[in-house]
Amino acid sequence: MANAEQMGIDTSRRNPTPRPLTDDERARLDEFIDSIHYSTRYSDNEFEYRHVQLPKAMLKVIPAEYHDKSKGTLKLLWEEEWRGMGITQSLGWEHYEVHEPEPHILLFKRPLNYQPPQ
Repeated sequence: MANAEQMGIDTSRRNPTPRPLTDDERARLDEFIDSIHYSTRYSDNEFEYRHVQLPKAMLKVIPAEYHDKSKGTLKLLWEEEWRGMGITQSLGWEHYEVHEPEPHILLFKRPLNYQPPQ
């Protein structure tokens, strides 16, 4: 299984360790979950990709520790963080980029033919 570094992900753009949401933070995000949009998957020779579009208003209630103030976007999120926000997708996806002109769009990738650990 590839890890983030092997997949070319700049882990310095993440929190040093996953920062779980509090129950109150999670409750504030719940109203947006049904409005999260998932793209179809697309691929190249090495990875499959998809993007996840959050409702723009959702960015305002995501905790400050998830934001990269220097870029005006979210940081790259650990799986525990993006799942905690209500993003649901199968195993193996890594958040590898934020589309800076549209900071509510999160880009994910995983190795082609990904098989979860047994």
